[in-house]
Amino acid sequence: MSGTLYIVSTPIGHLEDITRRALRVLGEVDTVAAEDTRRSGQLLDALGIRTRLVSCHDHNEAARSPQLVARLQQGESVALISDAGTPLVSDPGYRLVRACQEAGVPVVPIPGASAVLAALAVAGLPTDRFVFEGFLPSKGAPRVQALERVLGNTATSVLFEAPHRLLAVLDALLAAGAGEREITLCRELTKHFETVRRDTVAALRDWVAADSDQQRGEIVLVLSGADTQSAEDAELLPLARALLAELPASRAAKVLAAVTGRKRQELYAWLETLSGP
Repeated sequence: MSGTLYIVSTPIGHLEDITRRALRVLGEVDTVAAEDTRRSGQLLDALGIRTRLVSCHDHNEAARSPQLVARLQQGESVALISDAGTPLVSDPGYRLVRACQEAGVPVVPIPGASAVLAALAVAGLPTDRFVFEGFLPSKGAPRVQALERVLGNTATSVLFEAPHRLLAVLDALLAAGAGEREITLCRELTKHFETVRRDTVAALRDWVAADSDQQRGEIVLVLSGADTQSAEDAELLPLARALLAELPASRAAKVLAAVTGRKRQELYAWLETLSGP
């Protein structure tokens, strides 16, 4: 009989946030496949676990998966872990899971900590519907397009962001006219310097800019969903920016009013916010 692939959640910061089941599985399997063996080795050492580690990350997953499937088919069991939290959430692993499923190898989840769910739980924003966007593209047109998609979501959006790009993403949201939207900064969740702060995008941007400590560590942003008007504005952003590149705001508003049927004065006021000072 084949072994089992376990998808094991590990702490996102606080070492006590690991389940008894996860501890047992990590100690019993033949191999732990880890995104970063050095970081995961430190975690297993702290937990008193001596299971063999092999790497499984973005750059070697395609080649590593057949090797792990072969071991599983020979009766070994493997636990897949990420650097922190629940594997496969903005992390590698889905190729291995697919390969196991196609080979008839059982895949079993071992639930636990998740930065996404932890942030939603403390954000103070609606959680009945949410969209996880992961890490946005770092620059260029793909980043602009991703932000416009986020602003058009009527559900709450959850984003990961690198600390050195935190101010930039808040500035981009401001430039897109989302200054009054509610957003929650969740930083270093479950760790010693944990920060959770909910405010408008504009106010949070100023607070982060005034405190460089808030531009460090692991960042999760939870953005309130768009109302109907904001969602429509987000859909119009590409056209609005194209018009503003060629026309003054007054003429661009006239074109948009003809296209959308909305009031010219309302569109002019919105385009003025996009034009900046």
